[in-house]
Amino acid sequence: MQNMELSCRCGKVQGQAANTGPDGGTRLVCYCDDCQAFARQLGRDDVLDEWGGTDIYQLAPCQLTISQGQDQLRCLKLSDKGLIRWYCNCCNTPIGNTVSGSLPFIGLIHSFVRSDQDLNKVQGSVRGYVHGRFAISTPPTGKEGRGTQWRLLMRIFRRLLTAKLTGKGQPNPLFDPDGKPVIAPKVVKP
Repeated sequence: MQNMELSCRCGKVQGQAANTGPDGGTRLVCYCDDCQAFARQLGRDDVLDEWGGTDIYQLAPCQLTISQGQDQLRCLKLSDKGLIRWYCNCCNTPIGNTVSGSLPFIGLIHSFVRSDQDLNKVQGSVRGYVHGRFAISTPPTGKEGRGTQWRLLMRIFRRLLTAKLTGKGQPNPLFDPDGKPVIAPKVVKP
């Protein structure tokens, strides 16, 4: 395993993800309309692939460190019960998605990975494609994200359960020890 250097587009927010690679997390591409709406809300369509997919690396919160620019962290929700979507206020770089402080999971968006790193080396290859029905036009064969990918779901569930049982939800740079976001999410309607 290795470490992945993190930075927003302008460099004000920086950090590191520890123990990454194929065994340190799960890399996938999500085509859901909420991921697309998040990118549009920030004016960052450039983080989407040509079919509207977002490259995400799922890892445990204890693997993530924000070493600089904590004052630039912001978050929003696209509905009252939606995911908490984190970004950098300074340059609108998407950071990632979380469910809550009690669920040991962060979906780190590729735009927050320092650009001089090869994602295949620091994260491993893409393990699956999800929510293809929301893709823009038709993705190529193998990237449709149709149906339930049981192997991918089982991998994600196993990692979540392991992280929960081993306490890998803390420390969490996006939530305080009581499980509250370090900044209150703003609810915006896409």
